[in-house]
Parts: sequence; C-alpha cells; structure tokens
Amino acid sequence: MEEVLIITGGSKGIGRGIIDAYLINGTKVYSISRTVNTDLSKVGVIQVELDLTETDKLETELLRIFNLLDKEKVTKLTLINNAGTLGNIATLEKLDTETIAQTIKLNTTVPFILSAIFIDYFQDWPISKSIINITSGAALKPYFGWSVYCSSKAAINMLTQTIAVEQSEVKNAVKVLAIAPGVVDTDMQTEIRKSDKSNFRDIERFIALKEDGALNDAETVGKKIFEMDNDDTLQSGSILRVEGN
Repeated sequence: MEEVLIITGGSKGIGRGIIDAYLINGTKVYSISRTVNTDLSKVGVIQVELDLTETDKLETELLRIFNLLDKEKVTKLTLINNAGTLGNIATLEKLDTETIAQTIKLNTTVPFILSAIFIDYFQDWPISKSIINITSGAALKPYFGWSVYCSSKAAINMLTQTIAVEQSEVKNAVKVLAIAPGVVDTDMQTEIRKSDKSNFRDIERFIALKEDGALNDAETVGKKIFEMDNDDTLQSGSILRVEGN
C-alpha cells in the first residue's frame, strides 16, 4: 500500500521543503517542474520536466503520471499546486501584457486545470484524496506593486472554497485546503528585497524580516503542510497559514 504526492514546482524552495517532508513519511512523490533537480532523482522522486505555462501539455503529462498509479495499492493521494511566480514588481500600468498573462497563467490557470483533471480522474477511487493550493497572505491584503500576484492568489483562495462546496455532497469527495506558507527564505524573497522602493513601497518590511531572522524556512514549512494534509479536523475549503518559526 502506498501514499502518493503529486506536486508542481518541487525542484526548489518551498516545493523542495514539501517534498522532503513527504519523503520522510514514506510517500511516493511525483514532481512537475520547469527544471529537474538531480538530488531529488537520487532519493526516488519521479520528475517531469515541463514549463507549466504550456497549458496545452498539462493534461497529457498529468495523465501519464496517473496511469502509473495502481488503484489496488494507493491509499492516499495529494495534489499540491505549489508552482507560482511573483511576476514583475511594479504598478499595474508599468507591466507589459505578456508578464501579466504569464503570471496569471502560472499562479491561477494552471491550478484550475490540474485540479479539474485530478478531481475528474479519481472521482471513483474510494480513498483519501486532497488538493492543497499554496496561497499567500497577499491574497487577503493588497500590496503596492503586487496587483497581479495579489489578485491571482485571491483567485486561488476562491477556487479552494468553491471546490469544497462542489465536493461537499459527492461520494469519494476530494478535500481541498489553501495554505499560505508565510514569508519563507527562498529565491523569491531575495528577488523582493532587490526591488526598487518606487515599485514596492513595503520593501523595508521584507528586508527587516530577513535581518531579524524572522523568515520561515522551507523545511519547517514543508513539515507543517504535511501535518495539515493529514489533519482530519481541518474542514475542506479552509484558508490556512503556517505560523512563523
């Protein structure tokens, strides 16, 4: 018998922290990312190299993974929509149309598509199934210069809640959670701290978090997300947050 995790953007950052947490607990992991991490291959993670914004390829690649799974052996399935991008930090009128479109595609369109395929394919599997959408505190609070990021993450919160409503009376229902990992020490945070204050007025707060050692680390976040995934007391549709370290 086996538990299975399918995650996007697992090659580094928060995704890597999540994968490590699931591996420690004996989960079989499939990762879909733009880049392949050779260290993950060494520990048995099956990796699919794919630019997720090529949305016409998503169904083919996801079904390829699904077809590897044995219905008689799998006891728990988790899809984590983790891949995301901050896009360019600037006020909306300064952003080019391609950046806007690509940011929304990765942060919002991809999780919508993958969740739809996951729910449809496994609807008759009588096992524990969950979708975890990695959201952000920025989904609830507007930041100057983050219009696209804030909005795309807000859409993820509503996706989580609407799936929960739709699955509430379905047999073999999928449980869905949105989890904000907090401010995590990743490449994205490094990028944020390099911003021009004219484009991002809150930059000093993020610099201070780094200097004060107040950032979450990916490993701790991964463990917390694993715990939430396995917490039967959490209600489907919940919008959650990993508390600071």
